[in-house]
Amino acid sequence: MSLKTFLRGVHPFDGKALAKDSPIRRVQTTGEMVFPLSQHIGAPATPTVAPGDHVLMGQQIAAPGGFVSAGICSSVSGTVRAIEPRTTIIGETRDSIIIDNDGKYEAIPGLGEKRDPSSLTPAQIRDIIRDAGIVGLGGAGFPTHVKLTTKDDSKVKYVIVNGAECEPYLNSDYRLMLERPEELLGGLKVILSLFPNAEGVIGIEDNKPEAIRLLTEKTASEPRIHVEALKTKYPQGGERMLIHAITGQDINSSMLPFDAGCIVNNVATVIAVYQAVCCSTPLINTVMTITGDAVKSPCNLEVPIGCSHKEVLEAAGGFSAQPEKLISGGPMMGTAMYTLDIPVQKTSSSILAFVEDPVADNPSSPCIHCGRCVQACPERLVPQMMQVAADNDNFEWFEKLGGMECIECGCCTIVCPAHRTLTQSFKYGKTSVNRLRREAQAKAAAEKSAK
Repeated sequence: MSLKTFLRGVHPFDGKALAKDSPIRRVQTTGEMVFPLSQHIGAPATPTVAPGDHVLMGQQIAAPGGFVSAGICSSVSGTVRAIEPRTTIIGETRDSIIIDNDGKYEAIPGLGEKRDPSSLTPAQIRDIIRDAGIVGLGGAGFPTHVKLTTKDDSKVKYVIVNGAECEPYLNSDYRLMLERPEELLGGLKVILSLFPNAEGVIGIEDNKPEAIRLLTEKTASEPRIHVEALKTKYPQGGERMLIHAITGQDINSSMLPFDAGCIVNNVATVIAVYQAVCCSTPLINTVMTITGDAVKSPCNLEVPIGCSHKEVLEAAGGFSAQPEKLISGGPMMGTAMYTLDIPVQKTSSSILAFVEDPVADNPSSPCIHCGRCVQACPERLVPQMMQVAADNDNFEWFEKLGGMECIECGCCTIVCPAHRTLTQSFKYGKTSVNRLRREAQAKAAAEKSAK
C-alpha cells in the first residue's frame, strides 16, 4: 500500500507509546459540572433550563443560538445551581450552566435506543445531529450539521475521515478506531447517505498499522468506503494537508473543503454521528488521552463533558512528579493550562503533563537566517519574514507575505534553532488583520447608512 502525504512538515517526537496500548476506560465523575454556552465556532447556545431545575443525563440544557451554533446536553443528572460566567480552557470567561451532579446518572427516556437511519430523510439526519450538539471534535469545534449542509450535495466527491491523529502523545482516536470500528463505519455510512456521489475515505498514518489492518478488513466488502495509508508526518491531520494527500487538490484560507468536493470529519466526530443517529445518544462524553512524563498512569478515558480536568487527572492516578507544563490538546497546537479547575469541553482531547517546560528552558534569541522554518512550513510560507512584519505591526506586509494562510501548526517554531516564538507572532498578526477588517467593514457600513 503506497503512502500518501503532503509537502514539507516535520517529525516531532511522538510520545504515543505512553498510552497507546491503554484501552478506553469510562469514568463517571461526581463533582460540579460546568457547561460553557460557547464550546464551538458560532453563536453561543441559549439555555433551556433555569436555576433550580432538575435535569437528566442526555437532556438538552441549551439550544443552538442560530444556524451556526450547537446545543448542549447534560452528561449527568442533577440540579441546575446557576447560570454564570466561568473560566474556560482558553482563559476567557464564558456564561456557563452549573449543575450539581447527583451521581445517579439517571437518563432521559429513550437514551440509547436503536434507530434505523435508512428510515430517516437527509433533513431529519441533519436535525438529529444539530440537536445532539455534535461539533468537530478534532479541535476546531465547527457545528457538524452546518458542515454537512452544502449548496449541492451531488458535488461532494469525498467524505474523508481524519484518522491521522498526527499530534504527538494523543491516542484517543487511535483507540476509538481499534475498539469501536463498527460505530465508525456506521457513522460514515450515515454521512455518505447524505451525499449520493461521494466515496468514503479513512486516512490513517502508517504509525497505526493495527488500525489500518483492522479497518481495511472491515471495509473490504464496502463498495463506497476504503482506507488510505498516510505517511507519518506532522501536520498530516491538518484539513488542507489531508485533502492534498488524499485527493491531490490544494485549498487556501478563502476556500472551504466543499470547494474541492470534500467533507472532512475526525474519527470521534463520525462516531458521535453514529451514536446520535443510530443510538439516540447526544454528545455527552468525550475520550481523552491523559499522558506525559508527570502522569502516574498514562491512559485513555471516556469522561462526561462538563467535569473538571482535576477529576479526570485523579482518575488517571494523579501526578507522578510535579509538572512544569500542563497542556490541553497536543503539544504542537494545544493550550497551556494554568489550573486543572476548568471544565472539560466537547473538543477536549487530552491532558498532557510534563516534568520540564521546553519553552521556558530555551529562551528566544535573534534569527540566524538558516531557513529551516521555510523548509518545514506545509503552507510554503516564509515564517522569518512574517514574524518581522507581525512584530512591527506591519499588517499590510504580513498579508502580502501570505500570513493569513498560516494554519498555526507550529512546524516553524519547533525547528527553529533560535527558539523564536514564530507561531505566537502569527496568531497575533492574524488576529490583528481580522480586527482591522472588521473595523473597516463597520466604518464602511456606517458611512453608507449616513448617506
